Amino acid sequence: MSAPATPLPTELTPAKTWRAGTLIYTSGGLVMLFCWLLAGDFAWSMKDRSVQWVVQLLLKKFEASDTIIGILLGGLPHALTLLLTPVISYMSDRHRGRWGRRIPFLAISTPFTSLSIIGLAFSPTLGEHLHALLGGASPGLNNSILIVFGVFWTIFEVSTITANTVFFALINDVVPQALLGRFYGLFRALGLAIAIGFNFWLFGKAETHFAWIFMGVGVIYGVGFLALCLKVNEGEYPPPPPAAPGRSGAFAGVKTYGRECFTLGYYLWVYASVSLAWMALSAISLFNVLFAKHVGLTMDSYGKLLALTYLISFTLSYFIGMLADRFHPFRVSLIAMALFGTATLAGGFIIENARTFAIMLVSTSVLSGLWQTSSASLTMRLFPRAKYAQYESARALVTSLGLMLVGPALGKILDLSGHDYRLAYLTGGGLALLSLTTGLVAYRSFRRLGGPAGYLAPE
Repeated sequence: MSAPATPLPTELTPAKTWRAGTLIYTSGGLVMLFCWLLAGDFAWSMKDRSVQWVVQLLLKKFEASDTIIGILLGGLPHALTLLLTPVISYMSDRHRGRWGRRIPFLAISTPFTSLSIIGLAFSPTLGEHLHALLGGASPGLNNSILIVFGVFWTIFEVSTITANTVFFALINDVVPQALLGRFYGLFRALGLAIAIGFNFWLFGKAETHFAWIFMGVGVIYGVGFLALCLKVNEGEYPPPPPAAPGRSGAFAGVKTYGRECFTLGYYLWVYASVSLAWMALSAISLFNVLFAKHVGLTMDSYGKLLALTYLISFTLSYFIGMLADRFHPFRVSLIAMALFGTATLAGGFIIENARTFAIMLVSTSVLSGLWQTSSASLTMRLFPRAKYAQYESARALVTSLGLMLVGPALGKILDLSGHDYRLAYLTGGGLALLSLTTGLVAYRSFRRLGGPAGYLAPE
């Protein structure tokens, strides 16, 4: 799939070939590219659609408080993101090697992710051994299990953050820009199909069969991503920008990163809008499983309700991707966030029992998926292509700052309120409306920069 080294614009040509940088695809080549990328997405979706949900149940089984759950699932991942994504993205954008600038980072992180997921499966057994080994100095059986779990969870998050930073940058490098919305429609449809199967058939068994689930996901992730690394080719890239005279080393890199990513007000509004949106989604998703238990909904019913939401989103995903390509993801995602915010605020007032929870779970989950699908290619259309990973990591850094606070703070509030999980919905709705407001400010600047028809990313 590689082509001459001269950079070419990404566009659909009359000869029915597609171009992404120096890569030129025939229809058959494009189909093969999508197949291998979607093989990686299958592995990524198996991890993303199962691990966190099962982990919530596992933590509660071993008597972790909502505060601890908020720290491990909300605070820790985003604290690590703050530390890792700027470094990884900066290095990846400037790396030039035989295997490209993204694939090496994916290949290195994949075994660690796979093995750490398998390690989670054995955390209870290893925790029991740790408890016995420490004897009188043991913090208790459950705490020993949580310590072992925390070690594997930290390894999992470090390797996952590394992979996520470069995986989506790889997609931006190799997929023609005119097809990004439709690709992400397929991307999300596959993820939803996996989620439907997992939640319908397996989620109800997660508390008793978590070890088998973790082992299966770990193996699938390792095989899927290693296959992607072997089969997807990157094109040629222009040389990285030279360091300024007398300005080399880590400090100079940090200074360059900060100057390029955080001095344009327009990008700051984009970062704020996307970050607040993810904070809104996280506020309810972190505690939805516990809310379901609180109102008396069985985990089997909860899994089937999620499967229903994913089925609805599955039928919509490709068409939402087409709308994003046709009308621009900025426009479509703003509408989606307005709908999500309204529904989530309503949920905070009307959820009283299992029936009303089920109605709002389906409604907010479908609208959350609508935003995720429509916004999937947003930053790829807004940030400079040559330094996409760097700018996207700056966005992720801002998002992580917010998410790092939301999880632990909301967990503490829920502990103090006697587990009134409606507060999570009210918080999510408020954050969604803030996302919409900052997004409209950014959209006004986007229009001044050329809008959907003639946009040029400022640097």
